[in-house]
Amino acid sequence: MRDNTVGLVVTLVLLLCGAPLAAHAQQPAKVPRIGYLRPILVSPCRNNAFAEGLRDLGYVEGDNIVIEWRCGDGTPARQRELALELVQLPVDVFVAGAADGPLAAMQATRTIPIVFVAVVDPVAMGLVASLARPGGNVTGVTNQVGLEFLTKRLQLLLEAVPGVTRVAALQHGAFVRALPARARQQHAVEEVARSLGIHLQIVEVDAADELEGAFTAMTREGAEALFVLNSPFFGAHGRRIVELAATHRLPCIYEDRSVVVAGGLMSYNADEAAVYRRAASYVDRILKGTKPADLPVEQPMKFELVINLKTAQALGITIPPSLLFQADEVIK
Repeated sequence: MRDNTVGLVVTLVLLLCGAPLAAHAQQPAKVPRIGYLRPILVSPCRNNAFAEGLRDLGYVEGDNIVIEWRCGDGTPARQRELALELVQLPVDVFVAGAADGPLAAMQATRTIPIVFVAVVDPVAMGLVASLARPGGNVTGVTNQVGLEFLTKRLQLLLEAVPGVTRVAALQHGAFVRALPARARQQHAVEEVARSLGIHLQIVEVDAADELEGAFTAMTREGAEALFVLNSPFFGAHGRRIVELAATHRLPCIYEDRSVVVAGGLMSYNADEAAVYRRAASYVDRILKGTKPADLPVEQPMKFELVINLKTAQALGITIPPSLLFQADEVIK
């Protein structure tokens, strides 16, 4: 009789406890969905760095996290379309590169957390209230802030080609009109040039078929070197710009290392692989409950100078040893 009573008690316990356990087993933990938005794919290294950063934190794509990869065509309009598409899925966190990506995400949502990556001066862009206290649903990792970065880029170009007094600055006009904050960057470059005693010629293009005419205008006005103001459009047409710079024999400094690998003279920018890996830590903290408003914007700790000696030789330029000593990478 005692054995029957014990058996009945065990059965009741299993029935009472097993039912909720079974119900729980039928509702697995929600897998976070990340919306990853890039203006254009120039090099996969940034995407890879972000994915590696997530893996280092224990996230495996397709296992305990889903990444919705989206890449635009270099235009702000396409970024807005893709941002809306990701909101409608929906995603739990946005990761958006350059300037137009996070701005498009902000237009699409004021509630989904947004982590920007590699943005020039996010306060001036209107993405955050301040670096220390972002406010709202946006934070992230910037790759440059203020005049110091622009001054350094122009100084490096002048150090590579001493004696230059006339520099052309290539600007994507449609990009500036779509993102008025970019006009402030242009004004900043003009201010830096004046402080260094350089005559700066701003040359705007709106489409790829205007590039050749732009270079003709530069050389006609006596430009001795070229400063490219970064935009997704120029990233998409980097090889063509490199070809035209070679044809018109214009030493040029870019932001994107990949353009120098393709034959550009030199680039100076934050270590973007490190910047994208850091973005993964923001995603991790947000998924664990931290609000974007409570995550200060990070600034890069390391910048990279890349010089292509083959291009220098083709242009008849001898890069000073002092500049080569500063370089993080020299392409021979």
